[in-house]
Amino acid sequence: MRLFQLNLKVLFFILADMTKKNLLLWSVLIFNLCFGLQAQKATPPLEIPLLLSGNFGEFRGSHFHAGLDIKTKGRQGFKVKSILAGSIKRIKVSTSGYGKTVYIEHANGTTSVYAHLQKFAPKIEKIIKEKQYQKQSFLVQSYLKSNELVVKQGEVIGYSGNTGGSLGPHLHFELRDSKSQMPLNPLTLNFDIQDTQRPVVRNVYYYNLDDSLQEKKQEIPLVRKNDSLYTTDIQNWFGKKGIGIRMYDRQDLSYNKNGIYQIKVLLNGKETIKYSFDSISFDDGKLISTLIDYATYKTEGFRIQKLFRDLPHWMSFLPQEAPNGIMNFEENRSYQLQIILEDFHGNKTYIESYINGTKATAEISDKNKNLNLVKPELDYLFEFDGKSVYLPKNTFYETVNFPIRATKDSLYIPSEENAVFNAFEIEFDAPPVDSQKSNPWCIALVNKNGELNYSYTKLEEGKLKTKVKSPGTYVLTRDTLGPTITPQNFKPKQWMSNYSYLKIKIDDDFSGIKKYRATINDQWILLEHEPKRKMLTYNFEDIDFKNFKLNLKIEVEDQQGNVSNYETVVFRKPAKKNLK
Repeated sequence: MRLFQLNLKVLFFILADMTKKNLLLWSVLIFNLCFGLQAQKATPPLEIPLLLSGNFGEFRGSHFHAGLDIKTKGRQGFKVKSILAGSIKRIKVSTSGYGKTVYIEHANGTTSVYAHLQKFAPKIEKIIKEKQYQKQSFLVQSYLKSNELVVKQGEVIGYSGNTGGSLGPHLHFELRDSKSQMPLNPLTLNFDIQDTQRPVVRNVYYYNLDDSLQEKKQEIPLVRKNDSLYTTDIQNWFGKKGIGIRMYDRQDLSYNKNGIYQIKVLLNGKETIKYSFDSISFDDGKLISTLIDYATYKTEGFRIQKLFRDLPHWMSFLPQEAPNGIMNFEENRSYQLQIILEDFHGNKTYIESYINGTKATAEISDKNKNLNLVKPELDYLFEFDGKSVYLPKNTFYETVNFPIRATKDSLYIPSEENAVFNAFEIEFDAPPVDSQKSNPWCIALVNKNGELNYSYTKLEEGKLKTKVKSPGTYVLTRDTLGPTITPQNFKPKQWMSNYSYLKIKIDDDFSGIKKYRATINDQWILLEHEPKRKMLTYNFEDIDFKNFKLNLKIEVEDQQGNVSNYETVVFRKPAKKNLK
């Protein structure tokens, strides 16, 4: 329905631009626009019912979700189909992010994206495997020319999986504007997704925005009147306030708590803020922390969505000229506050509250007094004996308290309640090492359990440096152990003629795997890496070795330069032909 409304707007524009000279041309365009809609109906990307575990635009840790997460019954291997005819423009293989991904450009100006795939369709697999052997790397991406690799509507382009940063088997599906690559809400494709459930409200809060010394956040108790309406007792407010809310949406047949499509706040009938997730920009994710109560998120573990903007940052769905949601309550005046939550299918939930403008004595909280202020528009360098912290301009979104401390062996970075916008740099003097060996020293974060978490470290001019966004205690430590390499489905000198794959587990106890390389009879082989399972897999179909004896060599290096090697011999009858 929303797509049809959009096309009607285009239709009216065309009608307004008609002249006798181009009447015939516009008539043809109007006919195609009106009667081509049905022919352009998208094919669902999966054959199974579409149940969502993630919605478009919902808040994630460091970004807004740019697509739909479609459940695959906890399994991998379901056929993934192109929603429309098009041309494959990009194929990518990664061990993080989207994993194995296909990007298809369509004639209507959109691009569809299919991520976390288990494997590609054969004609796509052929292209990417040739690229992998050419580059001698599992991690590759290939950009194709228009019409170089064409797919039909409904054609299988891969199989659902769990690759990349996926936390479980599912299909991540996106729709983008081809020109700008801006993500669009895929629900506009009108897939058959049953949804009769209204958004659910968990908590509502108000925030004092006049003075940072006030107790900032207060919960507003809710009374549920019916399935669609929540109310509150009469509130007594004065000065500048903003609203925060905990909420979620569900679709029928799915228990997942997903994001909400549209939020609107009205005060005495006038809109104070509104945002809808019709589209987003990837740059919006850099500012996601400004739209949540970050201090509560870090200290209490749950996310309160702010329905106001108290910082001078703008997003694609909240432009600079839009109302900022900050409301001013004056003494001896009455107000009606209404919050409207709406999902994409039109289900709505209302929250209503009546407010009297009444002055109250502000209680000052010592914990909010800033003693060591860091302003976002300035650079800062904190130097200590043998260590330092550099905060570039715009490290934080706003002025924050930053009481950094140093001991003989550590640096304590405070401000867990302050959202970090840009990474800052920590530096330690490097201890002396044997010049014949790789440097074992690195920087680590001490977690809440007292364990050390590696922070990627570079050695430059006698200094150990790392860039971080996480507060906490940082120390120097040593990493001297190389990765482990363990065969999984074979033993030395085993016959592998009846096996399709070689499987090897690789692991590292601290800094993590940086790279690996493997050969058989001194010829490079492609090992697919699945970090979640710590598994390397070789497909015997890739190369037809003519010898029975296969000499396997594997080298694995961790982030600190520690190297481990494994070598063995297995046997396999040559195939009848080279299947590479």
